[in-house]
Amino acid sequence: MKNNRSNPLLDVEQHAQGFVQVRAAHRRELMDDYVELIADLIREFGEARQVELAARLGVSQPTVAKTLKRLANAGLVRQLPYRGTFLTPAGEELALENRTRHNLVEAFFIALGISPETARRDAEGVEHHVSEETLEAFRRFTQRQNQSL
Repeated sequence: MKNNRSNPLLDVEQHAQGFVQVRAAHRRELMDDYVELIADLIREFGEARQVELAARLGVSQPTVAKTLKRLANAGLVRQLPYRGTFLTPAGEELALENRTRHNLVEAFFIALGISPETARRDAEGVEHHVSEETLEAFRRFTQRQNQSL
C-alpha cells in the first residue's frame, strides 16, 4: 500500500507534545467555560444560579453542583447558601482571560468572512486549544483586516 502522506512523521518528542497540549486544553476547558459563563451571568443578573448554569451549558444540575465543588476547591468560585455562585478574584481573572481569548478568536473568524453566529459557536471550542503564538497571529491579522476597511 502506497503512503500518501504529505508531511513526514514527526520525531517522538514533537509528536507527543501535540497530544500533551491537547490533553491539557481539554482538562482546562470545562473550568474555563464555567468561570466565563458565571462571569456573564453575574454581569447580567448579579449572581449565577445552578439552574441557570445547567440550562445554558445543557447539563444536569447535579453535574453543575459537582463541577462547582471542584471550582470552589480550586479557589475560583464561592457559593453562598440560598444565593448563587460568585467568582473569587482568581476566578474573575480566569474569566477575563477566557473572554478575551474567545473574543479574539471570534473576531478572527469574522475577519475571515465567517458569519457571526458560526464564528461565535466555533470560537467556543477553538479558544481553549490555540497557543499564545497563534492568538497573537490572530490579533495581528484581525487588526490588519480592520485597518483596511
